[in-house]
Amino acid sequence: MNNKELITTHINADFDAIASLIAVKKLHPSAIVFFPGSQEKSAKDDFVKNVLDKVGVVKQKDIDFNKINKLILVDVRNPKRLDIPSDFFLKKDLDIIIYDHHPYQVGDLVTDNLIFRETGSTTTIITLILKEKGVNLNSEEATIMLAGIYEDTGSLTYESTTTDDYLACAFLLSQGGNLKIVKNLLSRDISKEEIKLLNEMLSSLKIYSIYGIDIGISTVFSEDYIKDFAVIVQKIKDIENLPVIFGIGSLGDRIIISGRSRLPEVDVAKVLSKFGGGGHAFAGSAVVKDLTTIQVEEIILSELKEIIKKPKEARDIMSMPVKFISPDTTIVEAEDILTRYNINMVPVCENIDGKNKIVGLISRQNIEKADFHGFGSFPVKNFMTTEFYSVRPDSDIKEIKELIFRGRQRLLPVINEYEEPIGVITRTDFLRILQDEKVVSEKGEEQKEEYFKNLKSIMKDLIDENIYERLVKIGEVAESLGYNAYLVGGIVRDLVLRKKNLDIDIVVEGDGIKLANTVSKLLSVKVTEHKKFGTAHLIYSDGTKIDIATARIEYYPHPASLPTVEKGSLKLDLYRRDFTINTLAVKLNPNGFGELIDYFGGLRDLKEGMIRVLHNLSFVEDPTRVFRAVRFEVRFDFKISKHSLYLIKNAIKMNVFEMLSGNRLFTELLLILEEEYPEKIFDRLDDLSL
Repeated sequence: MNNKELITTHINADFDAIASLIAVKKLHPSAIVFFPGSQEKSAKDDFVKNVLDKVGVVKQKDIDFNKINKLILVDVRNPKRLDIPSDFFLKKDLDIIIYDHHPYQVGDLVTDNLIFRETGSTTTIITLILKEKGVNLNSEEATIMLAGIYEDTGSLTYESTTTDDYLACAFLLSQGGNLKIVKNLLSRDISKEEIKLLNEMLSSLKIYSIYGIDIGISTVFSEDYIKDFAVIVQKIKDIENLPVIFGIGSLGDRIIISGRSRLPEVDVAKVLSKFGGGGHAFAGSAVVKDLTTIQVEEIILSELKEIIKKPKEARDIMSMPVKFISPDTTIVEAEDILTRYNINMVPVCENIDGKNKIVGLISRQNIEKADFHGFGSFPVKNFMTTEFYSVRPDSDIKEIKELIFRGRQRLLPVINEYEEPIGVITRTDFLRILQDEKVVSEKGEEQKEEYFKNLKSIMKDLIDENIYERLVKIGEVAESLGYNAYLVGGIVRDLVLRKKNLDIDIVVEGDGIKLANTVSKLLSVKVTEHKKFGTAHLIYSDGTKIDIATARIEYYPHPASLPTVEKGSLKLDLYRRDFTINTLAVKLNPNGFGELIDYFGGLRDLKEGMIRVLHNLSFVEDPTRVFRAVRFEVRFDFKISKHSLYLIKNAIKMNVFEMLSGNRLFTELLLILEEEYPEKIFDRLDDLSL
């Protein structure tokens, strides 16, 4: 044949692939159409055959691949899923055009002529192009294209369905698409052979539980090609009500795999990409050679264990260490403790047989009411709540949610076997966790980036390889000690801004000095300790320094004084920072390495270019933060938020700067002079009357 353009799709073509072939022929009328491999039974219906005959489908033996210089692919990108000689892709003058709705997978063809959209079907993409170009369709073409969209979107019900799919269907209906014929095309009456196959697959079905998610894997052996294999796999999924299933069919020298999922946590296409397969998050397929069914099953399970994240437990989201009071603490003393640590509820613990057993909870509201009524000198045991819920460290999110919302409890103690509180979960913290999970499950990339981010890849790009490996090791050691370790401070801010920063600061929910000494012994690294502050410095042979600190809280006895420091949690540690953009943290433990922690909206303020303090007394407690605010404003070309500027001006009116020592002012002056544009900083300070 003399044609130079070839249109084709993947082996085992479904209705979306068939419809896409027919649709794209309207855009490339001079191209020949090659329908590869075996076709599913439904594709052999007379209606479909008639439409394909009008298109002029050819067989592979009739194609002279040497004369083809333009390849047009629909619903596929991976060359392993094509019935085309592999050396064909080595042609120097080959032009490739791809129409596809599947996300990129490793091994896919790369071309400048990619027409890709996140839609429920490839037919949708081509339909909307035809609509835009004013191309008319006959009723048969519109009907087969409608069937392609309906099959791949579950009649517009799958989660992968988009607005574009509805718009495409509306256009096809206007072109004469017949829904009655579509219904008949997509209805599949199961044959005796398929019933036998279904029973065999149900008998061989194995169900694995991975982090609480049931995964079905069924294997079947056949000498003949298995028709409608994906349909049978879907039926097993429906019969057993499984959230995820993989069917493995052995056909002599090759194995076909079909996967289905209704959970966002399990991306079928990602699993099957290991075999060179494709699809999307909820459905996919692959063809494998040179592997046994046992090996295929092991690879699937291994990939699933990598993809499915261990669900969060109480120990993963609790704040620690716990601040608690005794039953004999007076109301006035309790009020002072809540104010000092900026908390609204505190556990009450009684020492019983050497264990601080939790016996009650008391809130700021009840303390203030008791004080208002003149009971300030009375013990809190007279006013505390003695009926309350608590959870264990391994309690799951579902149980925690039930207790916090159904139980109407704003602080949930996490207790050990002795009923001692080892952590607490506040309602606010839990709402943040739920928000993160909600946003992660949404499709919007911009929303994901704003609220939830894993910085692992950015860390690899911007942090020296040796330092990166040291951070990984520190996270592993912290895990072995039962601690949580986090990268904090300016380096996290600068990672988000894609800037390099050599100041490595780590905060540990645990004993920072013990962690540093353990790392020192394992890696023969020099360590210096500062026990008073719970900090240590690791000094490596190449001169690299890593600061490790125990998570702490600080409070100011009076304005402009140096803070008093005590042991605290990560959240309390970050709350003592100067600005929201400096409150970000990155988890270093193996489970979740690189996960960004954002309690105070720092990521949002970085995106908006805003310098914002965390609380209204920030500049009163530490006036040097004003100089830092201006330094960051100039350095990053950000703006001090309107409210923060208001607080700065109030602090100036209150003359709090007069309380600063000369040494602290001199230090701030030196830091300004080290900036790239010190004159701009001084001009801004002058504007503020400083």
